[in-house]
Amino acid sequence: MNSRALARNYRHAAALHRPAVRASVTAGAALAGWQYGHPRGGGWWRHGNGGYGWVGPLFWPFAYFDIYDYALWGPRVGAPFWYYGYDDIYAGLFGPYDYQGLAGYLPPRGSSGVAPDRLALLCGEDSREIAGLPIDLIAQTIEPDEAQRAALDDLANASVTSAQKIKAACPTAIALTASGRLASMQQRIEAMISGVATVQPALDKLYGLLTDEQKARMNAVAEDQERKTERRRNRSLARPCDVAQSSALQWPAEEIEARLHPTDAQRAALSALQKASAKAADVLAASCRIDEAATPSARLAAVGKRLGVMLEQVKLVRTALDDFYVMLNDEQKAQFEAIGPRRGSSADRADMTQRRGTR
Repeated sequence: MNSRALARNYRHAAALHRPAVRASVTAGAALAGWQYGHPRGGGWWRHGNGGYGWVGPLFWPFAYFDIYDYALWGPRVGAPFWYYGYDDIYAGLFGPYDYQGLAGYLPPRGSSGVAPDRLALLCGEDSREIAGLPIDLIAQTIEPDEAQRAALDDLANASVTSAQKIKAACPTAIALTASGRLASMQQRIEAMISGVATVQPALDKLYGLLTDEQKARMNAVAEDQERKTERRRNRSLARPCDVAQSSALQWPAEEIEARLHPTDAQRAALSALQKASAKAADVLAASCRIDEAATPSARLAAVGKRLGVMLEQVKLVRTALDDFYVMLNDEQKAQFEAIGPRRGSSADRADMTQRRGTR
């Protein structure tokens, strides 16, 4: 987490407003904790845009950026928001990091918790200049009258308050179990939902005060942002909301059986967990509505709805996981937690072998 490349990006925080830069920073941070010798083929929990839903102990880096990119600029610029879904629940169940892999995210010896400076920007910097809505750009675009200016100021204040709520859900400890990871994931989503609820009334009020001409100007800015994004976009990216079909994301039933040797009671609880996981995948795929909302207010409402669906599915899987986990002895728990890191190494080796074969 202290590499020169990451440090350069952190110093140029303005660049983080570009989705491609955030994906690049996230990718570097997600693999920064791996020990020397880990294959550099990327991780199996990588998103279709090249970013990662989990960076060490943190779920959903740059969450606030992803929310307002979609709300303000629309589905193409804001696509990163929609890459989050079932893949991340799966990565919570079968975490890719073992203790050594998480070592790079641990605080210096003698301190407690996760060092805040190492994850601050990824968690969501709460200053108006970095994570707040681009109020100055909005003001330049709409040229507000007195009433609109007051509404815009309210939106600016709500924006910072929202960012603070999301940043407060940054992990303060390393979760080494699936249950702990899903608990952290739930807390992060709950903070995002609270943040959206804080901004929604202020955005609705401002948008309701705009004239048709001002709304057209906002749409023109959104289209300009879209053109800039398209020029930088890799057109081979996977579509957001698609459930990954990689073999690394298939339910590892045979491996669980071989590692845990579950009893009949444990096997029944495991079956319930697998069914809950499958249901979560189906529900999240069905709730993908990236192209339907036409206005910033409607898109922010769509964000809140999507987060609500994610929260319910995380709770569903977490409940089933806890019912299963409480039945395991310490050795079985250790074997369950070893599945994800082992899959990461084997998936990366397969990825590198495939790339060599196509050269």
